[in-house]
Amino acid sequence: MDASHPEGEATAGWLTVEEWSGSSASALSRTAVLTASASSLTAHRFGSRWERIGSRMLGAFVPEGFPGSVTPDYVPFQMWDTLQWFLRDLTGMLGGILFTFYQGSNLDSNAKMWRLVADFMNDLGMLMDLLSPLFPSSLIVIMCLGSLSRSFTGVASGATRAALTQHFALANNAADISAKEGSQETLATMLGMGLGMLLAQITRGHALSVWASFLSLTMFHMYANYKAVQSLSLTTLNYERASILLQYFKECGEVLVPRKVSQQEHILPSWSNWRKLNRIKLPHERVHLGAKASMLTHSDMLVIAKTRYHYENANYFLLDKQGIVYVFIHKEATPADVLRSFVHGLVLASSTQNSKPQHLEARRWMDEMYTSFISKLQTEGYSTERLLSHSILWRAHWLHGQLDEKLK
Repeated sequence: MDASHPEGEATAGWLTVEEWSGSSASALSRTAVLTASASSLTAHRFGSRWERIGSRMLGAFVPEGFPGSVTPDYVPFQMWDTLQWFLRDLTGMLGGILFTFYQGSNLDSNAKMWRLVADFMNDLGMLMDLLSPLFPSSLIVIMCLGSLSRSFTGVASGATRAALTQHFALANNAADISAKEGSQETLATMLGMGLGMLLAQITRGHALSVWASFLSLTMFHMYANYKAVQSLSLTTLNYERASILLQYFKECGEVLVPRKVSQQEHILPSWSNWRKLNRIKLPHERVHLGAKASMLTHSDMLVIAKTRYHYENANYFLLDKQGIVYVFIHKEATPADVLRSFVHGLVLASSTQNSKPQHLEARRWMDEMYTSFISKLQTEGYSTERLLSHSILWRAHWLHGQLDEKLK
């Protein structure tokens, strides 16, 4: 200290201190300047508060000292590398949304089939993951396909799980069943991980053995899922179960128990079935529920006008056209009306002879036998409150008069 100034006495003058920010000496930026005189302190800051917050947030995603601490090719590499994962996740999310949009209501009515499809898509997604390193030039495409498969799995598995849990809950104990199923899956996953690690040790270094093990276990996994789904005896009424029950009732006057119906159901997707290849339609596939009124031609309208008295007290009417029965649902129809209309459509489809619809015969059957049919279904434990079907988007309202009057 200068001897000319007493200790503790401030000298006249000023002092400037600059603030620099950065994680390394090679990448610093000035953020503030403070100037002090004997009587005042002034401060000047560089950059806004939002810029400083943004800089700190950026620090969570880039290396310290960026950009001076990395090579020039770091940024383009990270951009394209991030984009491919982004595309994979975006494909999966969009796929899940579109799948829900097109098949959401169908998951309830065909829970067994979609449960099987969900497991198949999950296995397909794992296969895509294994194939991706083998085809580097198509890596992104294969990854997106795998993500798409898993998105279908998530939607279909979650929705069908809820439907099946409700089926199992005989004592209104859906929550307990769901919780215990979670415990069962956790235990199965732990055992599977242990066996998987053991198998990985055994097959290490043998690519052929790895692939053989994967394909064998996948085939067994699909077979086990098929048997699990096949064992389900659902008591709700969908298109096919209603058709099977009606056909047996018409032949024998009784209804099948759920276990017998389950044995006759087709749980494989229709596109994988030989019937699709041979263009064979089951009775329920000949009934189109919730037809659009705008599809009607002038000749169709004349046919409806002639046959309308068969449906005077119903909230629907039927049109048989080229072997397909179109069911038009009234805008005020109830779930019970929808079930009745579908059964009526099945009866009409099965009673068609020589390509001529038998509206009178179908109506007589409905008047005489429908109540008995529903009563026996209820006795066997079936749920007859509604028909599990796709969402009926199109409904209709109609007015009519004499044939020589204007059709409205």
